[in-house]
Amino acid sequence: MLDLANLKPKRGSKKNKKRVGRGIASGQGKTCGRGHKGQKSRSGGTKGPFFEGGQTPFYRRLPKSMGFTNIFRREYVVVNLDRLNDFEGEVKLSHFIEKGFLKEGELLKILGNGEISKAILVEAHKFSKSAKQKIEKAGGKTVEHH
Repeated sequence: MLDLANLKPKRGSKKNKKRVGRGIASGQGKTCGRGHKGQKSRSGGTKGPFFEGGQTPFYRRLPKSMGFTNIFRREYVVVNLDRLNDFEGEVKLSHFIEKGFLKEGELLKILGNGEISKAILVEAHKFSKSAKQKIEKAGGKTVEHH
């Protein structure tokens, strides 16, 4: 029967500690398995993972971080006006996703590069001034989606 009085660890899971420096006969006498001389044979001789033998370490050769990153920046996927000629009537965000212009959750901005030849209603997160003017000049409408 198994109880607290006769619990034993699994066979082979426990190993005896290597007793070094206990005479020649032990097989780990004199130099204790460290070889002869040199930095690694001394106590405290290992210098850590980033030590490069006294050469200036890599992390100190790199320039210090300059400037800063604006964590509130909003990235927009931009689409130019001439690409809107492929659409008819009302152009919603879902149409842009279907055509592969942007992915779900991305923000869309329409820029005024090119010309638009038909009156369409365009829905996007942002419009440049020139894009807005050209769409309205062609008889269309712009809807800013927030």
